[in-house]
Amino acid sequence: MGYVSGLAYVAQDRLPHNWCSGCGNGIVLGAISRAFETLNLKPNEIVVTTGIGCWGKADDYFATSALHGTHGRALSFATGVKAVNPELTVVTLMGDGDGATIGGNHLVHAARRNMDLTAIVVNNYNYGMTGGQYSATTPQGKRTSTSHLGNPERELDVCSVVAASGANYVARSTAYHVTALEKLIVQAIEKKGFSFVEIISPCPTQYGRRNAMKIPVESMKYLKDNAVPINKYQQLEDLDSSLIATGVLVDKSAPDFTSQYENIRSKVLGKKEKR
Repeated sequence: MGYVSGLAYVAQDRLPHNWCSGCGNGIVLGAISRAFETLNLKPNEIVVTTGIGCWGKADDYFATSALHGTHGRALSFATGVKAVNPELTVVTLMGDGDGATIGGNHLVHAARRNMDLTAIVVNNYNYGMTGGQYSATTPQGKRTSTSHLGNPERELDVCSVVAASGANYVARSTAYHVTALEKLIVQAIEKKGFSFVEIISPCPTQYGRRNAMKIPVESMKYLKDNAVPINKYQQLEDLDSSLIATGVLVDKSAPDFTSQYENIRSKVLGKKEKR
């Protein structure tokens, strides 16, 4: 297979991007665009939906159709798009604040409905754009602008929540493991039903500086040293809270919402024809 650049899916006239130096968002943007190219998708048949936040700005840089919505509502817009036109490839980009804290309710129900779309959450462990406040995924005890002595709350395992809600595909990677990340995104888009990919990428400007990662390379080293493939992670007897289980966590083929809806519609149309 030849080199895959993904440039056909990037709005190059809008570059360079406005994310902070060392932020993993640019890495993820590249991984998604290369996944689009690997799947040979047509840009005008892709709809990228986003909400508010650092990662919510990502739709500005894709040369595809896009819908930029309000905070926490990216999945509700994506649900509407997919319901109206099931032939479209719908990819929803959210941060941990947008997708799991403010938008947690929509995340649960999109997974429960098993909507045929792909949700990609970049988890930077805080509200990076608005000042570095702690979010639902900030690890307990870690420092943020609103938890100077450590976060008193337990962190939310977003992948477990999505899996329990009924998603067909759930995976986790990091901004460091680019090759593995691209493969997971390709699999997620190919999967029928609700697909979810969480990407761990500590915010270098807010979270990193407050938690012993003064420069971006230290964040990357943290990801390299602490990411553990899920098969090895499940065999560990003493689980360190800093370890990150990566890889495919859920892979099943339950009927998606569109298929279920069409079954009901066919029954209704069939009854009308018999009259």
